[in-house]
Amino acid sequence: MTEFIEKHSIKILLVVCVAIFISNLDVIYVNIMEARNFVTAREMLYKGNWLLTTMNDFPRYEKPPLPTWLTAISASLIGIHNLFALRLPAALSAIILVFFLYKIAVLLFNNKKLSFYASLILATSFYIIFSGRNGQWDIFTHSFMVISIYHLIKMLQYQEKCWQNSLIAGLFFGASFLSKGPVSMYALWLPFLIAYGIAYRSNISKRKILPFCAMLILGLIIGVSWFAYVRYADPQAFLDIAKEEAGNWTSYNVRPFYYYWSFFTQSGIWTIPAFVALLYPYLKNKVSNKKGYTFALAWTLASVVLLSIIPEKKSRYLLPVLIPMALNTSFYMEYLILHFKELKRGEKIPVYFNFILIGLIGVAFPIGGFIFLKDKLDGFYISFILTSVFLFTIGVCIFYFLRKKNIENVFYLVISFILTILVFGFPLAKTFNTNQNFNNINTLKTNLKLYSLGEPAPEMIWHLGYSAPEIKHGETITFPEESEFGILVNKDREDELKRIFETEYSIKLIKEYDINYTANPEERAYKNRLTSNYYLIKKD
Repeated sequence: MTEFIEKHSIKILLVVCVAIFISNLDVIYVNIMEARNFVTAREMLYKGNWLLTTMNDFPRYEKPPLPTWLTAISASLIGIHNLFALRLPAALSAIILVFFLYKIAVLLFNNKKLSFYASLILATSFYIIFSGRNGQWDIFTHSFMVISIYHLIKMLQYQEKCWQNSLIAGLFFGASFLSKGPVSMYALWLPFLIAYGIAYRSNISKRKILPFCAMLILGLIIGVSWFAYVRYADPQAFLDIAKEEAGNWTSYNVRPFYYYWSFFTQSGIWTIPAFVALLYPYLKNKVSNKKGYTFALAWTLASVVLLSIIPEKKSRYLLPVLIPMALNTSFYMEYLILHFKELKRGEKIPVYFNFILIGLIGVAFPIGGFIFLKDKLDGFYISFILTSVFLFTIGVCIFYFLRKKNIENVFYLVISFILTILVFGFPLAKTFNTNQNFNNINTLKTNLKLYSLGEPAPEMIWHLGYSAPEIKHGETITFPEESEFGILVNKDREDELKRIFETEYSIKLIKEYDINYTANPEERAYKNRLTSNYYLIKKD
């Protein structure tokens, strides 16, 4: 099996990535981050707001527009409310990210097998899977930056096509900037430069200073072009939003410096190998390429440290760390595959613990899954049976090859474990859609102009299918010109609605909408913000 895999590694990597990032892409309901992005893409198509981007008819300049452009184009070709179409650009970005990490590893380490391991680890890391299957923009900015880094390495290491690589690196640097501002430049590109300087300083030539500067200048010109245009075309809104965003960096979701110290857990199924791979004194003389391992470790740690300096912290901000960490973990995985039989008993404990746990989950799934889901399986029996059969078989095989001390086969079985969950098991996620009061607002039909009081949940506007402009933004109230109109208001703001309109208008509740998919009103996970009452307002 391993010989076949080595011979067809690129094709296998493509099949794995397609299965991970594209299969069942439309199963999960739209979340808040996606809703913001999808509404902005829809308003590009419906209203032509390609440069001065909007959400619910209000300026949305917090994020640059490149990923939104790509999403809008995909939606225009396949369907504006087709979740597969809307998520496809992010999925393709994730696949490109995996392939270019492979190319970077081959370029630096000259080891295709190690590069293959790193790419598979990256593709099956938890937050990479989540980001690549979600319509959020983080995956775009880091994918474009990895392409830029690949060409930057070629520019630094080879004289041939130096200026061509400089140009391409600059273009994708700018594309990264146009996807989420300087996020990837700070969290991925700058740590790369630090790590490259530590491990490969001998490759850096003074002759490369000029093409490097040209690359950086080109990238920044492309990257700031949209910001400069918006600053010129809509200065007040731009400044207000910029001020709010800058304030968030120091006052919103503020966490202590050590908040990211458990960063390796974001790799999900690779948590234990990723942690061991960080133990430099243990691995430095065991890996096949000490300089390459030093580079991967330095890149990983530099990224974590730089992210830790920023006061605002969220788990999803660790996405760029997973990219070099996949390289770092691959060195440990290669070491295990080549030398596991020779390891001391103490060194084998974390390996057995990690893979036995995965094997146990696979073997236990048929019974445990049935007990947990038995009342919800109507319509999902085929998915459940296929998932059970494959996970059970994989679990048994993991135990068998662990006994034979064949870690390479165990590694590939873990990849198969993830593939099974995403290809066969993912539809089971719909069994958690249990809200008995669920009433989607996409059923709202009216010929009246529709407004909203306060900022409605982005998911609500997405499901509605068109904008419902706010009549109150900040402290300013703008009364509709129509004598009769509809208004959406969250249950928490009904008193405010009556206070604003009760003197000169009649107010009539028409219908309540609830787009909580997975929680009933009495449950703790229930979100009030995902409810909205539709009122008919008439001027007396």
